[in-house]
Amino acid sequence: MSGSSHGHTPAAWTGVIITFVGFLLAGAFMVMDQPVGFWVGIGVIFLGGVVGGIMRLAGLGQERRSPARTAPSES
Repeated sequence: MSGSSHGHTPAAWTGVIITFVGFLLAGAFMVMDQPVGFWVGIGVIFLGGVVGGIMRLAGLGQERRSPARTAPSES
């Protein structure tokens, strides 16, 4: 897939980094047996998806491409 820019956008990187931090938080607080901190980490995970989606809508994500149309084959 050379030439593909899937995921190499500010929106994708920001969403993934925020989500990764949320996973780290949730995992750490789960090990420390702190349910409130765990749920805060889960909230940060969802926040990463929301921030990435908002950034994509703001034009910082990958442009949508329409599927290539092919001519019907004649048999």
